[in-house]
Amino acid sequence: MNPLASGLVGFLPVAFAGFVGALVPSRDSRRERAALGLVAALVVLFTIAIWPGAHTGGDELPAVEWPHLLNVLIGLPLFGSAAVLFLPRQSPKVLRGFTLGILLLTLAASLYLLGVPMRRGWHFVYVREWIPSLGIRYHVAVDGISLWLVLLTTLITPIAAYASFGTIKNRIKELCFSYLFLQAAMLGAFVSLDLFLFYVFWELMLVPMYIMIGIWGGQDKIRAAFKFFIYTMTGSMLMLAAMIYLVWQYTKLTGSPSFDLLALQRVLLPQHAQVLCFWAFAIAFIVKVPMFPVHTRLPDAHVQAPTGGSVILAAIMLKLGTYGYLRFAMGLFPGASGSAVANLAGVAVLGGILYGALVAYKQDDLKRVIAYSSVAHLGYVMLGLFAVTPSAVEGSILQMANHGISTGALFLLVGVIYDRRHTREIAEFGGLAKVMPIYAVVWVIITFASIGVPGTNGFVGEFLVITGTMVSQRLGALAGIDTVGAALGVILGAIYMLTLTQKTFFGPLSNPKNKRLPDLSVRETVALAPLVLFVFVIGFFPSIFIDRTKDSVLAFVEHYNDVWRAGRVDEPAARLLPPNSDLALERGAPKPPEGGH
Repeated sequence: MNPLASGLVGFLPVAFAGFVGALVPSRDSRRERAALGLVAALVVLFTIAIWPGAHTGGDELPAVEWPHLLNVLIGLPLFGSAAVLFLPRQSPKVLRGFTLGILLLTLAASLYLLGVPMRRGWHFVYVREWIPSLGIRYHVAVDGISLWLVLLTTLITPIAAYASFGTIKNRIKELCFSYLFLQAAMLGAFVSLDLFLFYVFWELMLVPMYIMIGIWGGQDKIRAAFKFFIYTMTGSMLMLAAMIYLVWQYTKLTGSPSFDLLALQRVLLPQHAQVLCFWAFAIAFIVKVPMFPVHTRLPDAHVQAPTGGSVILAAIMLKLGTYGYLRFAMGLFPGASGSAVANLAGVAVLGGILYGALVAYKQDDLKRVIAYSSVAHLGYVMLGLFAVTPSAVEGSILQMANHGISTGALFLLVGVIYDRRHTREIAEFGGLAKVMPIYAVVWVIITFASIGVPGTNGFVGEFLVITGTMVSQRLGALAGIDTVGAALGVILGAIYMLTLTQKTFFGPLSNPKNKRLPDLSVRETVALAPLVLFVFVIGFFPSIFIDRTKDSVLAFVEHYNDVWRAGRVDEPAARLLPPNSDLALERGAPKPPEGGH
């Protein structure tokens, strides 16, 4: 087939998806048809682009990696947040348009990451010395573990901002600054391979979220913002102390300091020191996830935060806890983390999956139900990481993205009904499907994704986590018990979400205040459409997402097991392991100092 005919055939699914989207009956605006058609076409185009073999011809050529791509992804929203401060406060349309333009441009730029197959090792590596005397470098890179989290960030942030611009009318300049600065910090944290650089981005994230909750939050917003800040900062201080100790030990061994992850993961500490450092890192990330018993900040933050803040908090910021645990707590301290996984898996099942589901069932506030469901869903993510099998870790990474899509959509949907009724009490609703049929259909689809119905994104991630846990050697005799507990959590999740759906959307329309509620607006429909489509894209074609992570996951698990075996013989002093023999995993690693070990 000649190139022209091949291009036309490849374009047909995109055109058909756009045509189907444009067939949606127009309501109060014909722009809805065009917007939905465009969203459908773009999602199909995205699926085709990442389909296996989409870029291969007769001879597969190595993909070109532009080293400044990650700098662009961080720099666009970062400089945009600075530029928005110079725009006139009296022009809210200009502020909103500029912010959405920067966020959408960042989303478009991030899609270039998909042009490179995520083989073993690091991609789009960029390294520059920052503070050489302290061994601090600007070192950013991406692999299969962080790829989908970067893309999730660039997708969710413009959706959250677009939805917020329809409801928040005051202090627009501060709101635009918060979204742009927050996205830059989150992206920086996901791609940083220098621990000091990661810590800087990790702390910078607190500022815009604190502003969001404190300015546009609910009645108890100050208390919730303060609690959110204190919890996270306390864990961060522990991580910083362990980080400095680890760098000190590396300096003693090599004669030169370094904060680089690739250098520090070669340091094998004595068992007692490794345990203390592991728990310092682990507590910081467990607070962020959050896991029981430090989960109480999450419902308060969600309930008080504005809708856009809740969406970003649930969809992205919580994933920084799970990602950080995988990349740093497990990557730096395999021995100590391996010794703790059996107990931590029990906490994830009992204190996360089961406890979160039972508490969610008893809530009478819509946002609190979704907040506690996040505790339960992230329990699956952490369980997969504790199992340390390739399939379980792959499932955890996929479930991070799945949770971001489904829970982000649920918080958007709760925001829709709150904007109309200014209440989230479940008892105030009932029979909403009669007056808001489109809203009800979208809610049911996202609910099915949340409870893991086959064909939706939630099913695949939970299935991989549960099957990977069942064969985990790290969990030993407790693997079967953890598997049964996780499977029971799926049932409990269906109970509380379907009960909530029945109470809210079906039954008699008894409350007169609900009888004239308008259905989804054009803005709300457009914001939700890509999330609904991705529910089915991931649900029906999970392999195109898993294929991009499996090589990196396998390399991580191999390294984890190698270091764990090397550390089984405890020595009284720290020692330095040899560099990884796979050069792809050493890309960007600092050169050993002259005369060093």
